[in-house]
Amino acid sequence: MKVSKEEVMHIAKLANLNLRDEEIDKFTTNLEDILNFADIVNNAPVEGLTESFGVNENYNVFRKDEIKVFEDNEALLQNAPEKDRNMFKIPKVIQ
Repeated sequence: MKVSKEEVMHIAKLANLNLRDEEIDKFTTNLEDILNFADIVNNAPVEGLTESFGVNENYNVFRKDEIKVFEDNEALLQNAPEKDRNMFKIPKVIQ
């Protein structure tokens, strides 16, 4: 798929990238390669396939959600920059 210099510059602007002139040709080539590969994947013959397989057999491993009492709170809080009522005190993150 052919990509123009203007399209690369537009995408760079959207991504807040400051490309130098000598980088534009490299990025144009890279983007064309990516789009060509995506086109190959999109046109892969999948008719008649009922299953797909991953490269590994990973799955989510869940553990029981249990409350555990921590015995040494003072040791836990000894390096806290600030603490309040036996808890870590952190800056407000929601305005």
